[in-house]
Amino acid sequence: MVAHACGDVWAVCFSWQSQGGTLADNEDTLTTLLIEHTDAWNAHDLDRLMNLFADDCVFDASGGMQVQGERFEGKAAVREAFRAVFTRIPDAHWGGGRHYTLGANYGVSEWTLTGTLVSGSRIEVDGCDFLTVKDGRITRKSSYRKQRPPIQQSS
Repeated sequence: MVAHACGDVWAVCFSWQSQGGTLADNEDTLTTLLIEHTDAWNAHDLDRLMNLFADDCVFDASGGMQVQGERFEGKAAVREAFRAVFTRIPDAHWGGGRHYTLGANYGVSEWTLTGTLVSGSRIEVDGCDFLTVKDGRITRKSSYRKQRPPIQQSS
């Protein structure tokens, strides 16, 4: 049985046939990368985070005027976009991580983002990242999150 899923954001083909242990080993490596990605975000460690990304990486943010969200291309632009998240939500935390792989080069991480915006409003929202990996580095990160307004602090 072979399943195919193809699109602009991702293309994955996987098979239920035996892969001699290789596919499972690669999926374990990818799961480790997904967990490290979440851990680096939670540590607010830009250097550690960017070490996981390829030089020609692409980040499609969860918001923006384009259909795919605001797009950042190249490691320097992606780094600045990530820095802006840490600035906008200084205590951001991505909790409840659940990680899934489709083959050795495509993974999904689900999470709940909590934190306090610089305005003082709280944020608590579910979301997920779709990550494409090549040669052990993230080449594309597409983020999605629920549309929920910030929680106003009571006086």
